[in-house]
Amino acid sequence: MESGAPKKRVLLIDDEPRVRASLKSVLESTYDVLQAADAQEGLHIFRSEGPDLVLLDVILPGTDGLSVLQTIKAESKTVPVIMLTGTKSIKTAVDAMKLGAADYLSKPFDIEELRLTVNRVLNTSALEREVKQLRSQVAQRYGFHNLIGKSQVMQDIYAKIEQVADSRSTVLIIGESGTGKELVARALHYNSSRKDRPFVAINCAALPETLIESELFGHEKGAFTDATTRRTGQFELAHTGTLFLDEIGELSLVTQTKLLRVLQEREFTRVGGVQPIKVDVRIVAATNKNLEELVRKGQFREDLYYRIHVITLYLPPLRERGEDIILLAKHFLAKRLEEERRPPIEFSKDALEMLSRYSWPGNVRELENVVEQALIWSQHASCITPEHLPNQLKGDLRSSSLHDEIMAGRLSLEKAVMEFERDIILDALKRTNYVQTRAAHLLGISRRMLKYRMDSLGIGKTDNGATFGVNEVGREPATQPFESELQDDDPSSSPPSGL
Repeated sequence: MESGAPKKRVLLIDDEPRVRASLKSVLESTYDVLQAADAQEGLHIFRSEGPDLVLLDVILPGTDGLSVLQTIKAESKTVPVIMLTGTKSIKTAVDAMKLGAADYLSKPFDIEELRLTVNRVLNTSALEREVKQLRSQVAQRYGFHNLIGKSQVMQDIYAKIEQVADSRSTVLIIGESGTGKELVARALHYNSSRKDRPFVAINCAALPETLIESELFGHEKGAFTDATTRRTGQFELAHTGTLFLDEIGELSLVTQTKLLRVLQEREFTRVGGVQPIKVDVRIVAATNKNLEELVRKGQFREDLYYRIHVITLYLPPLRERGEDIILLAKHFLAKRLEEERRPPIEFSKDALEMLSRYSWPGNVRELENVVEQALIWSQHASCITPEHLPNQLKGDLRSSSLHDEIMAGRLSLEKAVMEFERDIILDALKRTNYVQTRAAHLLGISRRMLKYRMDSLGIGKTDNGATFGVNEVGREPATQPFESELQDDDPSSSPPSGL
């Protein structure tokens, strides 16, 4: 017990004064010991004092100990009870365990056994309470009502999750990377009757083909060279719970065949094993690929596709649910502020505008990362402004602005294309420290082509070697020098052949 921590309270309910005195002398140095001579007094102390453990005699005057045990377990399932018996009756002990007793001790007591049993039961009870609390927190975190989104498409997703969560049917979640497929899988699990059972997630794309079968089904000792011990697979670990197979489209045809058998027969065999193992697992699969197209190409088993395609949930990309962007950004910001215990900070109006107009190719995951970056760069600021946001958002906003200028008739298509190309080339040069060879490689063109486009767009060198752009309002000349890794073999600015 930690120094300064309050003693745990143990309640003794026994009608024999000598037994109570003996037990108290053994336990009082470690625990705060409460005593009762009969069932009525014991239940009164139990209800008023709230002990951490009860030592309960089987034979009591008036009411027997098993009846008291039933009353205690009905009123509090978390307080453990150790039964005390002088009969050494196995039947009595078995009956007590069935009614919820944590353990039993026979009179006369072995002092060391008594101390060890009390300590073990208390530690186990504390661990069970902690696990229960953690499960409750996790379930609350992944409740479908905590999924963020007010758009109609997300409201439809929530309704479907609520409908199918408690079903045994396999669910296939389809969506681009970063749309939150695992979050939905967890919401399905923690809103089902399996919520107190395991949730096991495996990324099928992250494991090499040589390991995926062993990872899913486990292996026996000696099954292959490195199999020095038996390994429990993910299916076994997920027994009575949910197994989430992320990126299921990455499985080989061989593994698909074995997975199909598990889904059909509800049993599997470890690698190197011969004994089938029965399993009760609910499968939730996810993919960012078009499985129907893979079936047509012969890369995904048609029978497996229809086996997992029982219930389908489609998660739209963030660009198709624009009204949720600001909501999500503020949610991630509040979450990060709470985790880091930082004072409140908000997005400026311009920053929110930039976030809402970005196309988010990385979806929700990219948005969360951007918010985290912005919070780092704004540590000493009063609010998050566009200057705290990554450059890719600004570039995307520029292309959106060009689109609006064209549609408004204020800019020709030819001029807009030149502006866009100029921005892209300058960005590539900045990213590569103005080394033209690297910039050309980044853009997927030759260095000669890059030089020609730079000259055409007015991106050149000053007398001292610094870059400069065309003179336009609002544009500042760059100051970093161009340093190429290779000498320009052809200084001519004529267009490359084939242009």
